[in-house]
Amino acid sequence: MCQYSSDDGFANDWHLVHLGSRAQGGAGLVTLEAAAVLPEGRISPADLGIWKDKHIPNLRRIAEFIHTQGSRAGMHLAHAGRKASTVTPFEPRPVLVTPTEGGWQPVGPSAIAFSPDYAVPTALDASGIKAVVEGFRHAAGRALEAGFDFVEIHAAHGYLLHEFLSPLANLRTDAYGGSFDNRIRLALEVVDAVRGVWPERLPLFVRISATDWAEGGWNPDESVELAKRLREHGVDLVDSSSGGMVPNAKIPAAPGFQVGFAARIRREAGIATAAVGLITEPAQANTIVAEGEADLVFLARAMLRDPYWPVHAAATLGELASWPKQYLRAAPPESPARTATVRT
Repeated sequence: MCQYSSDDGFANDWHLVHLGSRAQGGAGLVTLEAAAVLPEGRISPADLGIWKDKHIPNLRRIAEFIHTQGSRAGMHLAHAGRKASTVTPFEPRPVLVTPTEGGWQPVGPSAIAFSPDYAVPTALDASGIKAVVEGFRHAAGRALEAGFDFVEIHAAHGYLLHEFLSPLANLRTDAYGGSFDNRIRLALEVVDAVRGVWPERLPLFVRISATDWAEGGWNPDESVELAKRLREHGVDLVDSSSGGMVPNAKIPAAPGFQVGFAARIRREAGIATAAVGLITEPAQANTIVAEGEADLVFLARAMLRDPYWPVHAAATLGELASWPKQYLRAAPPESPARTATVRT
């Protein structure tokens, strides 16, 4: 969940407290928000970044704290593509940030704007595509140096890699457009570049939009086939979201509405998956994993509402959860951590 709270891409105390709270709250994995692999890959000027070495120390501080709480830390590598150079959600004014206001020229597979409120992107040429691939490669190396345990490549929600996948944004006639194999080419090149620096012993995730929810767009059949290719290229898990490609998509949002995508990809592509989207109740999340519909459940808004969702969920499900020792006085009597002496 993007926090739009960075200056020049740097993580700061907000990010440390925000993410550290989720680790204290019992999350097994804590994934940072989308971090831009290139400055022009930011959604807004306030986005988190990982495009330069100077970003590493602040990110390392966050990863180290997450580890002290018994959680694992993940880095979300992203490029906003044609959705770049926009205002933060907190600013009630036109969407686009112009170059005179500190914005920049967005790029994409083709010169097609997301909507009339967004800039028309510059279609990437061969050198621009190479720069994107190298941006992801170097960003993964920085994440490794900062001590993260896994990285996730963002190829969903209408951002750059998803734009190359979808016929709704990709009208290219070269090796990166047209056929399915051509449209997935950049995503696979990015995966290969990241795997080239990211050790085999550490997990590599890819987030996709399983469907554009729009006629003529990317669809679940293509997602299954892409997942098979991703597995062959060293990806360990596909994070199955949806939408974000066009502003007029008809999305049937309801509790667990995207779980079926994760289940199908897991079953047909033979790769681990994560389920996301309107998963808010402990029993709901537990059932998804217990019944084999997905291997992981990722929580976003639910964890914004309650940083301690995991320990509260454990109590609801009658399971034991580990609380931070500093908070033992408030932990349920049956908590395993309560075996320590607690002064009242």
